[in-house]
Amino acid sequence: MVHIRFEGRSFDIPESQLGITAQTSDRAIKESLARHLDISSNRLENYVLDRRSSGDLILRPEAVYG
Repeated sequence: MVHIRFEGRSFDIPESQLGITAQTSDRAIKESLARHLDISSNRLENYVLDRRSSGDLILRPEAVYG
């Protein structure tokens, strides 16, 4: 499952719907998510892709501290 936090909204999308696997690169995953969200892939440039030990993926905005 891919959990997405984008512009204050949350989405859960199965990997199969995006055509990705656990071995897919972060860049390719972001490109697939951008197509799914119908946005330019550069809008996800500052987002972080967390790969959980459960196999789930989380795309979230980069945390900025300070």
